[in-house]
Amino acid sequence: MVESNPWDEFIRRIQRIDPAQLQRDEVDPKVYLSGRLKEVREAVLNEDADWQDLVKKKGIPSGTYPIINPRYAQPRLKDWVEEFPNAALKALQAIWTKEELSDSERILAFVEQLPWDVIRGAGTRLTVASQFLMALDVEQYPPYRTEAFRLAYDRTGYGRPPGNADEIALYEHALGFLDRFIGEAKNRGLELRHRLDAQGLVWMSQNDEFWKPTPPLQVLAEELYLTEPEGFLHEINALLDDKKQVIFQGPPGTGKTYVAQALAKHLAGSKDRVTLVQFHPSYAYEDFVQGFRPKVSEDGQAGFELKDGPLLQAAERAKEESDERHFLIIDEINRGNLAKVFGELYFLLEYRDEEITLQYQRDTDEGKFSLPSNLYIIGTMNTADRSIALVDAALRRRFYFVEFHPDRVPVKAVLRKWLEAKHRNMEWVADVVESANKLLEDDRHAAIGPSYFMKETLDEGMVERIWKHSVLPYIEERRFGGDEVSDDFNLDKLKVNVQADSGSADGEDDANNQDGGVNDASD
Repeated sequence: MVESNPWDEFIRRIQRIDPAQLQRDEVDPKVYLSGRLKEVREAVLNEDADWQDLVKKKGIPSGTYPIINPRYAQPRLKDWVEEFPNAALKALQAIWTKEELSDSERILAFVEQLPWDVIRGAGTRLTVASQFLMALDVEQYPPYRTEAFRLAYDRTGYGRPPGNADEIALYEHALGFLDRFIGEAKNRGLELRHRLDAQGLVWMSQNDEFWKPTPPLQVLAEELYLTEPEGFLHEINALLDDKKQVIFQGPPGTGKTYVAQALAKHLAGSKDRVTLVQFHPSYAYEDFVQGFRPKVSEDGQAGFELKDGPLLQAAERAKEESDERHFLIIDEINRGNLAKVFGELYFLLEYRDEEITLQYQRDTDEGKFSLPSNLYIIGTMNTADRSIALVDAALRRRFYFVEFHPDRVPVKAVLRKWLEAKHRNMEWVADVVESANKLLEDDRHAAIGPSYFMKETLDEGMVERIWKHSVLPYIEERRFGGDEVSDDFNLDKLKVNVQADSGSADGEDDANNQDGGVNDASD
C-alpha cells in the first residue's frame, strides 16, 4: 500500500485560504511594518538624534500587529534600548549594516550583542532578529515564530531542527522549509510568489479548527472548486438515496458531466462501478437495454444474438455486489428519444421493488427483470441546445433535477477559484466571463460556463483563441447576431471595461485605507 504524502493534505487545506485574505491579513501588514523598519534603519545607521524613539515606537510595535512573541519580550526590549542605548545601537547597526553580509552573519552579529537576560531562548531571540531583518527585504526574510513553524514541520513531515539549534540554525531551517513549501505547492498547482506568501500561510494555518477532519464530500467539492461545496454534494447524495435518479441540467461548459463522474466514482468507491453512456438521436432501446446484434458464427454463417446493453450490464454488476453502490451516468440524456430508449424501464425507474418482463425476454426462458436498489442513475442535460427534445412529464417525475448555472451555486465562482489556484495572473478571465454573462441575462441558457477556460496551459493567447473560435460562435448562434454581437462581446472591449471597474474599486479601497492602519492577524 502506498503511503500518503503529508504535503498533499497540508497544501490541500492551504488551498482553502482566500488569496485576498492572505494578502490583506498577512502580507500587507508585514510589508507595512517593513516600510516602518526601513525608516528606523536609516535613523539608526545615521545615528539620528531621535533614533531611540523611532526604535521604540516603530521598530518594536506593541499595537495591533505584534511580531515578537511572547509579549513580555517587547517591553524588555524597549527598556534595553532606553537604558543601554550604546549597546542597543551597536546591535542594531550590526544587523542593519549596509555591508554585504548574509542573513546568518547579520543574525549572529545581532544576538552576540543582545544580552541573554534581556531576551532568553534561541527561538525568541531569533523572532526579535527576524523582525529587524524585515527592514532589508521582507519577501526574502519573513519573520519567524517558533510554534507556527513547529506545527508546519510536524504536519508536513519536514522534521524539526535539533533541540540544541541556535538562532542561525533555526532560521536556516525555517527558510529551507519555506522554500520546500513553495516547491511542493507549485507541484500541486498553487503558485506562491515568495517566502512571505509561504510564511503568511504557515501563520494562518495554526488554528486547530483549520485541521479538523474534513468530511469526504467536502474534500471532493474542494477538488472540484465548487462554491458552497459541502451542502451541495450532500444534497445530491440525499436525492440519490431518495429517488435513485438525478439529472444535472444547465448550459454547456458548466461541469455537469465532470462532476457526475467525480461524484459517482467517489460514492461508488471505484471507477469500475461506474458506467458511462451518451445518448444521441439514433440511440435506441436495443443499444441501451437489450437487443439482437449481428454475429458471425465459427463456420462463417451470419446471424443474430441477443446482447445486453449498458443498462443491463450495470444492473448485473450491481446485483453481484449488492453491498456496493453502482452508478450509470447518461450524458446528454435528452438527446435521445427517451420514451423509445427506456421503453418499459420507465416503470422500473419508479418502482425498483417490482419485476417486469423485458421486451426481448418474452420469447426466452429468462426470468423477469428488476432494477437493483444499489444502481443509481445520473443524467446530464444541456439546456442551451434548441435541437434537443423536451423531457416529458413522465420522466421528469422519475428524476430529481439539479441546476448547474454560471451565476448560481455551485458553479458560481468555480472559474475564479480555479484561476486563483492555477493561474493567479489570469483572474481577469473570470471578470470577463461574468461581464459577458450579464449581457446574456435575457437568455439564461446561453451563459458561458467555466469549463471553456479551465486548461492547465492557459495563457492570454489561449484565451483569445477560445474566445474567437468557441465562445463567440456559440453566442452568435444563440443570439442570431452578427456585427452587433461581435461588438458587444469583443474580448478586448470587455477586458477594458472590467479593468476600469476594478480600478474604480481599487481607488475606493485606497481612499479608505489612507490612515495606514494594520490588522491583527498574526496569532
